This record gives sequence, structure tokens and C-alpha cells, in this order.
Amino acid sequence: MAANEGGGATAGEGALRPDGAEERRIHQIFQASIWLKGLHAALECVGGIAIGLIGTDTVLRLVNALTQEELGEDRNDFIAAHLLSWAQGFSVETKQFYAFYLLSHGAVKLLLVAGLLRNKLWAYPVSLVVMGLFIVYQLYRFSYTHGWGLIVLSVFDIVVIWLIWHEYRVVRRHLAGSPAGV
Repeated sequence: MAANEGGGATAGEGALRPDGAEERRIHQIFQASIWLKGLHAALECVGGIAIGLIGTDTVLRLVNALTQEELGEDRNDFIAAHLLSWAQGFSVETKQFYAFYLLSHGAVKLLLVAGLLRNKLWAYPVSLVVMGLFIVYQLYRFSYTHGWGLIVLSVFDIVVIWLIWHEYRVVRRHLAGSPAGV
């Protein structure tokens, strides 16, 4: 097990080269999914900061401008009417919750993504636990909102959890077979 300048152990370069075509393919999918998680986390951070800086009146004006023409043509437009209703109920408390949630959720995921991409051994089990907790929360929110986006996100997270678990097993197997041991 190699030490790194960040104070933790890394899996080393050998863990990046799994044996067999199938293992390499799974590793590539793992890498791609972690990069996607990182991009999503960065967008969450940007969104959280933006929501925190933008006033609720600005949100209502923006949504009014975006939906005015559509609602002028069709007062019953499902998407425009629901978007306007949401903006009208967008309170300071709601804004603060979303800003905090997005920023903290994104920051935690960015930390985990950075650890996974740098092969920090601590990042594998911590990511499994944290992502499992995120899934539990997403399903809890789904029970109230019935937003299918939460289900899609949870399914993607389950796939990523499996990939992290698989990669962690490969890394541990590699370390157990290395001359330096674990």
C-alpha cells in the first residue's frame, strides 16, 4: 500500500490496471460514472450558490417571464402552470433549504469523487455509506414529492454504488497479493 502526500493510503498504479477485458471495461465504466458524479456535484455546488445569492422575487420574475407567453396561449399548460405555482410558493425558508442542501450535498460528493479518482482507500467505504444515505433520503423525499427524477437518480446511484464496491474489491484483492501486503 503506497502512502500519498494527502496523508492517506492509495491503491497504487496497479489498481488502475485490472486484469482481463471485462475488468478493464468495468473499471472504465467506474471511472466514467465517478466523473459524471463529480460533474453533477459541481453543478449542485454552483446551483446552491446561485440559489443562495438570488432573491425569491427574482425567481418569481424569471419564471413569470418564462411562462407568460405560454400561459397567454394556454392557461391550462401543465408545465408552465406548475412552474409558476412553484415560484409563487418559493419562500425564503425554501430557498435557504435548497441552497444549503445543494451546496453541502455537492461539496460532500466532490470530496468523495476526488478521493475515488485519486485512489484514496478511505474513499471507497465512505462513498458506499454516504451514497447509501443519499439514496435513503432521496426515497424519503420521493414519498412526499413523487418526483420521478429522484427514482432515476437513485437507480443511477445504486449502479455507482455497485461499481464502487466492485472497484474496492479489486483494489483490496490487488493489495492483498502485492509484495508489501496490506
